[in-house]
Amino acid sequence: MPLPNWISRPSPRIVRALAVAVVVTQSLIAVTGATVRVTGSGLGCPTWPQCFPGSMVPISHAEIAPLHQAIEFGNRLLTGVVGFIALACLLAAWRCPPHRRRLVGLALIMPVGVVVQAIIGGMTVLVDLAWWSVSVHFMASAVLIFLATILVKATSEGDRAPVGVIPRSMRHLLTALVVVTAATLVAGTLVTAAGPHAGDPATPRLGFPVPTLVQTHSTLVMAYVLILAVFGVWLRNTRPTKGLLKAYGAACAMVLVQGAIGSVQYYLGVPEGLVILHVAAATGVIITTAALWGESRYRGPLPAPGSTRAAESAPA
Repeated sequence: MPLPNWISRPSPRIVRALAVAVVVTQSLIAVTGATVRVTGSGLGCPTWPQCFPGSMVPISHAEIAPLHQAIEFGNRLLTGVVGFIALACLLAAWRCPPHRRRLVGLALIMPVGVVVQAIIGGMTVLVDLAWWSVSVHFMASAVLIFLATILVKATSEGDRAPVGVIPRSMRHLLTALVVVTAATLVAGTLVTAAGPHAGDPATPRLGFPVPTLVQTHSTLVMAYVLILAVFGVWLRNTRPTKGLLKAYGAACAMVLVQGAIGSVQYYLGVPEGLVILHVAAATGVIITTAALWGESRYRGPLPAPGSTRAAESAPA
C-alpha cells in the first residue's frame, strides 16, 4: 500500500511545522531539566539508563519522594518525545522535494543532539549531579535550541551562499550579541550552581560567592541590551526586511521580560517557580537571538518542488 503524499513527499509547510515542533520540544526539555534541578529531583531516578536497578520505571523507595521520581522520570520520558519529533523532522526534510543539503544537515543535528544530550544526562546522574555536568547539560540544550531556530528559517529559504542584508559592521555586532548571549547563559548556570537551587541539600555547590556571580550575570545582560540598542540605532539607517524588524522587536521584548523576571526573583529570594520561569524566558532569548541572526542573511527563495536546486535570483 503506497504511503500518503504527506509522508512520502512532505510539503515545505509540513517540514516547517515539524521544525517549529523541534524548537518547542527542545525548549520544553530545557525547562523540565531546570525543574528537575530546582526541585532537587535529579536523583529521583538514581541510575541510568534504568530508573532503578532492574526497573526502567520508578518504584516505591523509602528515601526518594514520589514527586521527585515523577519529575525526573517525566523528564526522561520527554526525551523520547523530543527524539521522535527530531527524527520525524529529519525524515521530512530528507523527503521534501527538492533536496536541500543545508536543510537536511540542520535537521540531522537534532536527533544526533538528542542522543548526545541523553549521554550527557546519563553522565550527570553517574557523577551525582556535579554542578559542571548540569551546566554542560543546559548549554547543550541552548545550542540545540539556537540551531533548531535556524532550522525553522531554513525551511522557507534556498540553499544559496548567504548574502548579508545588513552592513558587515552590523553582522559583526550580531556575532558579538551571540557571544554575549552564550556567556550570559553560562554565567546563569553558575549562579544556579552556587545557589540554593543547585539540587537537593546534599548536592555539592560551586564554591563562588553568589552575589559576585549574580553581578557578573547582570553585567552580561546589560551588555546584551547595549549591543541590541546599538544594533537598533544602526538598523534605522538601513532598509531592513520585515523579518529582520520582527526578529529585532521580539529580541528587545524578550530580553526586557527576562530582565524583569530575573530582578524580581532575586529580590524575592529566588523562589522555585520564578527560577523555572527565568529558564523558560532564557529559551525565549535564545530563540529570538537566533531568529535575528538568521534574518540578517539571505539564502535565496524557497525552490519550487520540481526544481533540482535552489533558485539563484538576486536578493529581494
